[in-house]
Amino acid sequence: MRRLSILAAPLLALAVASCGSDDDNNAPVTQPPAAGSTAPAKNVVFFLGDGMGMTTMTAARIYKVGEDGDLTMDTLPESGFIRTYSNNAQVTDSAPSMAAYMTGVKMNNEVISMTPETNAFDASGKDYLSGADSTCPASGNGQSVPTLLEQMKAAGYGTGVVTTTRITHATPATTYAHVCHRDAENTIAAQLVPHGAGYNSALGDGVDVIFGGGRKHFQNKAAGGARTDGRDLVGELTKAGYAYVSSKAEFDKIDAASAKKVAGLFTSSHMAYDLDRVPGDEPSLAEMTGKAIDVLAAKRKGFFLMVEGGRIDHALHETTARKALQDTVAFDTAIKTAIDKLNVIDPGLKNTLIVVTADHDHTLVLNGYAKRTGPTSDSNPGVLGLLKNYVTGALSTDSGGNPFTIIGFGTGENRPATRTALTDAQVYDKSYHQEAAIPTAAGGETHGGTDVFIGALGNGAESFAGVMDNTDVFGLIKTAIGL
Repeated sequence: MRRLSILAAPLLALAVASCGSDDDNNAPVTQPPAAGSTAPAKNVVFFLGDGMGMTTMTAARIYKVGEDGDLTMDTLPESGFIRTYSNNAQVTDSAPSMAAYMTGVKMNNEVISMTPETNAFDASGKDYLSGADSTCPASGNGQSVPTLLEQMKAAGYGTGVVTTTRITHATPATTYAHVCHRDAENTIAAQLVPHGAGYNSALGDGVDVIFGGGRKHFQNKAAGGARTDGRDLVGELTKAGYAYVSSKAEFDKIDAASAKKVAGLFTSSHMAYDLDRVPGDEPSLAEMTGKAIDVLAAKRKGFFLMVEGGRIDHALHETTARKALQDTVAFDTAIKTAIDKLNVIDPGLKNTLIVVTADHDHTLVLNGYAKRTGPTSDSNPGVLGLLKNYVTGALSTDSGGNPFTIIGFGTGENRPATRTALTDAQVYDKSYHQEAAIPTAAGGETHGGTDVFIGALGNGAESFAGVMDNTDVFGLIKTAIGL
């Protein structure tokens, strides 16, 4: 839906060729503006809510501000819908969908920023993995595809990646790595470390800001990590000029004005759900986003920043809806933080594009016909509670006379053979797993194939309207900044 008109920058074509997933992955460098150039710096901030389908967005809005309220992402002046199917599947996983945004290329499920023919599995169906290391064939299984981050880095922009998952997880990895299977996280980590074996040299002197979890893939087993090659990638990052932090206290001490490159790995695996996060131990997604913008803006040369609300997806796979909705709200808070900061740096966002979207849907549903609940609080479970009829206010019941929740799932682990009575207190608990129609193993709720939301604000935002393929977004961003 188009509500505002903002002039887009003209398209400047950039031809980039790349192959392989190691040191041979070189993209031709487009020279940055000459010293003293008066051309305004362009900024792109790309927000990705992992698994944040339309129903999750709606439920999170009601959870936070009620039916009449707005989340920050609801107020973006331009919006549309994104088709998310992958090259070989009706329902995508995070790797090819995010890679489509970052490269403009459809690829197969599980594949990280490689050409369409790349397979994550051999002919027998076995994945190309050895633990967390890649065993992708050296040849004959596709080539790497240049990413938006790589192309902007080559053009002289600052770059940053922020996530609440492991920094080596599928969504962040697609911005800077190339490998045939997303689970090769040791291999992915090595591609992020300048000058080391397996480094992705298309990143030049390295990604400028790295914030997230996943420390174990940078540490060897002797240090409690997951690496089997004995390397200490944290030490290698430090030698490559990164200021390294691993705690909230260290994070708070980062001097954005003087920091050249910063890597923050705050947890061994994924960062905590926002409901479980201890503020003194881990920074919030909004805090990481704000700090990343401060560091990148201090360079005064324009930047690309990717921010992922990654644990929305994990909570949905668990069918713990309260955690999913709270992480969606935390993601929305990060968007507001970015908009506020960027409006100070670039008033009116004349040279800044903010894009907000998701990589895929989930099977979460809102059952009807519920009376309005208003926002959730400790005294009102709201959209997380039992469904009460909008006419009488009485609990609605199933064919067996038992009440049921407003939120349910198409697939999930809680599929009781016989339904029994539930209470609001029971279903409001943050560890409650909503009921599902189709039983799965624990954590096995599936993605959904429905189109997802996209919204935009700032320079070039008017192009983000209507129904689009996820591959279209790559070109729209490049057009907006003249790349």
